[in-house]
Amino acid sequence: MTTCPSLSLSTTDPTTPLISLTWTDQETGHQGHLVIDHLVRGVSSGGLRMRAGCTLEEVAGLARGMTMKEVLHYDPQGHYIPLGGAKGGIDCDPRDPAAYGVLVRYLRAVRPYIEQFWTTGEDLGLTQDLVDQAAAEAGLISSIQAVYPLLDDEEAARRRLADAFAIDVDGIGLDELVGGCGVAESVLTALDRAGVAHRGTRVAVQGLGTMGGATARFLSGAGLRVVAVADIKGTIANPDGLDIEALLAARDGHGTVDRAALRAEDRELPADAWLTADAEVLVPAAVSYAVDATNQAAINARWIVEAANMPVLPEAETLLAARGITVLPDVVVNSGTNAWWWWTLFGDIGADADQAFAHTRRSMRALVDLVLARAEAENTTPRTAAHALAADRLPVVTERFGRFR
Repeated sequence: MTTCPSLSLSTTDPTTPLISLTWTDQETGHQGHLVIDHLVRGVSSGGLRMRAGCTLEEVAGLARGMTMKEVLHYDPQGHYIPLGGAKGGIDCDPRDPAAYGVLVRYLRAVRPYIEQFWTTGEDLGLTQDLVDQAAAEAGLISSIQAVYPLLDDEEAARRRLADAFAIDVDGIGLDELVGGCGVAESVLTALDRAGVAHRGTRVAVQGLGTMGGATARFLSGAGLRVVAVADIKGTIANPDGLDIEALLAARDGHGTVDRAALRAEDRELPADAWLTADAEVLVPAAVSYAVDATNQAAINARWIVEAANMPVLPEAETLLAARGITVLPDVVVNSGTNAWWWWTLFGDIGADADQAFAHTRRSMRALVDLVLARAEAENTTPRTAAHALAADRLPVVTERFGRFR
């Protein structure tokens, strides 16, 4: 049994989410949230996360971020037309034995929204396979079925996306890799604009799950030296560089590395040691709110590249900017995964790894370069520049394609 969700609806104030609801699981007491921030053609896009402590406020912030991610990738020449932004979140530890049942009951409770308005997928704490399994058990056709009426050829589009998800590249699924490819290209674009060589530039990554692991692989492949990675057990560090492929092969389903895979020269340090690593680039790729006004003081990197959603608190970012440390914002950096889904489904690219990586690199480099150039021209932060760019584009998209079907 589940309680009826509490619901608020706004159709007039653009700063207020269109739909905001909270659901309570009567079997466990865990709560789940759904926020639909904006609709384009009657549909919104945004993943579903599961973590202990997840709040409605957090989900609302993530949903607003999804609205921006969608419009930032608007290409008038492309088949993919941006959707609105949304997000789901469940306040439950994904390692809890009861977590899967909570997930199924949550999806069953919000099923009408997924059927009509909200396309969703994996996010923090959940894999796409698990979301798909739970969605089927909850009686859904697909976690993205709301977008199907917008497709010219639904059967061909669904087959193309399924084929893309089946692609494996050196032991990791293409769906995992495209997001990390986008994060890595964001880093490389920032280095290129600053005239910093790729080879030997040091990187520390928090999180070796879907996004962090793929990012570490692409950065290492580009010649950067990954000197620290952090998981739930702590930080693994080596100033001469870690063997990323060995660590990736030793991960469990939650991104935790089996320490038996470490080399003699690798060191085990406390969980927060990645923050103080002797590195030019920090990539928080695990949890929200990882960098706050206190621990930011220990950071010596030149760039923080937000692979996770909302990892740097606003007050921390202000202090970092005052110290000359640039934060590349999540709404830009980690937008590649979401865009890849739609590029593939709408037919801008095929079910092909080379096409996926080339399109992701090209799109991300253009977007990051545009945001950094605007930030420099307006003497502001990349986040402010990205928000301004999204604010410019959102009315254009909404006016052209409509909020509702």
